[in-house]
Amino acid sequence: MQLFDLTDRVALVTGTAQGMGRAMALAFAEAGAHVMLLDRNAAGNEATAHEIAKLGRRALPIACDISDFAEIDRIYATLDAEFGRIDILGNVAGEAKAGPAEDMILADVQQTFHNLVISRFYCTQAAGRRMLAQGAGSIISIGSIAGVTSLARHQAIYGMAMASVIHMTKELSTEWSGRGVRVNAILPAQIWNSGLEARAQADPYLRDTFLYGIPRGRFGHPDDIRGLAVWLASDSASFITGAIIPMDGGNLAKNGGGGFLAPLIEKHIA
Repeated sequence: MQLFDLTDRVALVTGTAQGMGRAMALAFAEAGAHVMLLDRNAAGNEATAHEIAKLGRRALPIACDISDFAEIDRIYATLDAEFGRIDILGNVAGEAKAGPAEDMILADVQQTFHNLVISRFYCTQAAGRRMLAQGAGSIISIGSIAGVTSLARHQAIYGMAMASVIHMTKELSTEWSGRGVRVNAILPAQIWNSGLEARAQADPYLRDTFLYGIPRGRFGHPDDIRGLAVWLASDSASFITGAIIPMDGGNLAKNGGGGFLAPLIEKHIA
């Protein structure tokens, strides 16, 4: 459909070796875009590039650490030389420290904010400058429901950083949308992946706790991002900017299931 056509647009996506970053990059390519792929996992990134090439689109995989400002500068210099423009930015990659708030050291706080907020702003700023010069562009950041409501799972720093990502989206959309650059954020709930699977195996209550908070009755899958990402990147969303869109199976609507069930169950058994 023409409304969702991304033919010959240029997308830059971070965290493309696996998960939602990979799914987003593949979805953009299926809609016609050429994609610059950024991830520290070179082998996984190359595999994603191979899949995009099979679709007849150009894929440029670059092994990099997006928390390094010099790396970001190098990436955009390469993008300018290879593509000469950027139409879509997908901010997906970013790591956070977790643990009891009273035990977190300042370095953990600084590292989490650097990875999820400062580095993302630096990358977004570089894209935004180019998009503003073009008069058009779409920026999509992956946030989290943790930026809206507490997860109650020793994720205080992560939630604080994701709240900043949400507000960055609002601020930049306000400043840039009148000049053609739309800025939106997607807030996933629990997305089933190898990391979540390992946590669920280690904690017998975790799986049911998470599912209790998701009215849809299942975990998210990385591919759930595909349609939403293409829509936000395309002309069909030309009047959508500053939007903070949950992709959470109804978690935020329910307003429940945030804390662990284990203490409640143990108390009942006792």
